[in-house]
Amino acid sequence: MNNPDFVRQASSFNASRRSGASLWQALHIDPPLLIGVCLLGAFGLFVLNSATGGDQAVIRRQGIVMVVGLIVMCAVAQFNVHFFRRWAPPIYGAGIALLILVLFIGAEVNGAKSWIDLPGLPRFQPSEIMKFVVPVLLAWYLASRPLPPKFKHLFWSAVMIVIPAGLIVLQNDTGTAIMVFMSGVFVVLLAGIRWRIVFAGLFVGLLGSPAWYLFLAQAHQKNRILTFLDPYRDPTGAGYNIIQSQIAIGSGGIYGKGYGNGAQSHLDFIPESHTDFILAVLAEEFGLLGVLFLIGLYLFVLLRGFAIAYAARDLFGRLLAGSITLTFFLYVFINMAMVSGLVPVIGLPLPLISRGGTSIVTLFIGFGLLMSIQTHDRQKFP
Repeated sequence: MNNPDFVRQASSFNASRRSGASLWQALHIDPPLLIGVCLLGAFGLFVLNSATGGDQAVIRRQGIVMVVGLIVMCAVAQFNVHFFRRWAPPIYGAGIALLILVLFIGAEVNGAKSWIDLPGLPRFQPSEIMKFVVPVLLAWYLASRPLPPKFKHLFWSAVMIVIPAGLIVLQNDTGTAIMVFMSGVFVVLLAGIRWRIVFAGLFVGLLGSPAWYLFLAQAHQKNRILTFLDPYRDPTGAGYNIIQSQIAIGSGGIYGKGYGNGAQSHLDFIPESHTDFILAVLAEEFGLLGVLFLIGLYLFVLLRGFAIAYAARDLFGRLLAGSITLTFFLYVFINMAMVSGLVPVIGLPLPLISRGGTSIVTLFIGFGLLMSIQTHDRQKFP
């Protein structure tokens, strides 16, 4: 037997839900992604406060960068993603021009000449922006062609990837070059490349690695690989960072030593404790449980990104959303593996946790693109 009051209440509740959903849709904001990103940013400020010994100037600057990033994310989300599709070639061309400009007038920071520092303008790193410019161009190029891609399309895709990655290598920024390279490779893989081509590429890469190491790798690159294989070959020099990082991670145990009680970080045993090696601070003070909590936040954002990619209505949106999400995953994985000693140290910060400027804002650009894909032209999903 139907209860009229219950039916009216249910109808009112459903109307309220539809109104709330339509409001977010009108603002072009995806609430789950926004919540995940804000939680990561807040947790990052919490950890950074300990890593810097409570340096309020650093915390304020990081908070301002986060707010700017959120504003940029919301601004990017207002544009239909097909706006970026139409302007992909000019945006890519402008990015390449900036990378070339850096080689001539770039400022050097931590050994990498990858910054543009002009009077009256905030310093920024053009190579960071290419992490999203390259997948936008590749998605534009491959989405309008038959899939799986033919050899000639793969060739031109490789050219589009190698040019910016090569220019970034010339800036002595291997970590960012790898991320830009892989952001384009992810688009190609998602486009349905045949497995035999994938295995052939891996085989060629493995065969070419010794030749690269012997004839092309620079001294500091060789040193990083040797240090990765045996950090104790130079425990007070090249291997110092990773040794101290592993000590901090191991000493944290399951529950950690408590907030602000990390000896390795607060006694300055860990260099770059507020940037590339901030995970070691987290592991020492909050232990395995703290690291698992952070991984849970990352998984929440990643799963939402994959859901957006799965539900995207056209191929361009699926390729772009998939590449952005996989690039974010690779960012997290490489930093965690690097700090743990599982891969060579290549200088990549932990997304939204490490201190940063351009790197954080460009991450928010990626989240804004995901929101644009989800809210402007999407299939129906929660």
